[in-house]
Amino acid sequence: MRSFFKLQSHDIAIDLGTANTLIYLRDRGIVLNEPSVVALETIDGVTKVRAVGSDAKLMMGKTPENIQVIRPLKDGVIADLDVAEQMIKHFIHKVHEKKTGLLRRFDIVICIPSGSTNVQRRAIRDAASNAGGSHIFFIEEPMAAAIGAGIEVSKPIGTMVVDIGGGTTEVAVLSLQGLAFSTSGGMGGDKIDDAITSHIRRKHNLAIGETTAEQIKHEIASAVSPLDNGRTMQIRGRDLVKGMPRKIVITEAEITYAIAEAVGQITESVRNALENTAPELAADIVDQGIILTGGGALLGRIDEHIASETGLAVTIADDPLMCVANGAGRALEDPLYQGALIPA
Repeated sequence: MRSFFKLQSHDIAIDLGTANTLIYLRDRGIVLNEPSVVALETIDGVTKVRAVGSDAKLMMGKTPENIQVIRPLKDGVIADLDVAEQMIKHFIHKVHEKKTGLLRRFDIVICIPSGSTNVQRRAIRDAASNAGGSHIFFIEEPMAAAIGAGIEVSKPIGTMVVDIGGGTTEVAVLSLQGLAFSTSGGMGGDKIDDAITSHIRRKHNLAIGETTAEQIKHEIASAVSPLDNGRTMQIRGRDLVKGMPRKIVITEAEITYAIAEAVGQITESVRNALENTAPELAADIVDQGIILTGGGALLGRIDEHIASETGLAVTIADDPLMCVANGAGRALEDPLYQGALIPA
């Protein structure tokens, strides 16, 4: 198959996620993995970028009035085009800064939610083009995740991939390098963080920030209730009654209860996909099982929960956080997978 791409090492694939942005550089692999966060500073009525990525995330919840920390993506798509464009430019410049000589325009593959609209796709295309891309191609996130997980997507075998990201959960049945069925819902890691924050506020009268909620999710959250209270964790926040800082101890069991509704919505998306899958493909899924990718696949015992609810074998992909970016990168480099690319 003729390659879509010129053989130049500046070509990149971007997993533009609600929580994190990853960049895959041709022939080098993933070279950037940073939070999709931008800090804007306003001085004398003029707003400019103060920090991007990891540096900006460190500022969350700790800024003075003239600095605003925002996430330019919401539910997997661009919510603020101007800020997203500046973020993409910053990350691309960071990836290419060590290159010598005059940087030519380069080709970009961008991962998009399978349910994204034409308007949303145009916003992503325009941001990438203004950031230096000469030719822009899309690849749907479930397809990229499957390729990155090592699934032979070109074969006539049905495979189900569940990609649980920060803003969305993508559930897809793939066969013959196409999506036989896909659904995209606005339920992901961010909603789980919100559920934890709301629970701590209601039960303990304690306000916590995004960073603390994320730490709770990573350290003690589980999709399956423990036999007793399970693991414990000490957290700090602001007492909503007295207005003073306070420490409390929370348990795995209460956090499992707090996120049960959010986890249930993810499971419901999987059930919905199974109900809408053609019989022959469904038979393949019984044999192949379900593959979990994305950061949400690292939620404690999520594989056990989905397996219990569906009766199917559930496997977490190797390095699930990197699957989408690695898959997009392989489609960038390998003609075998370029049939999955969509010209923007």
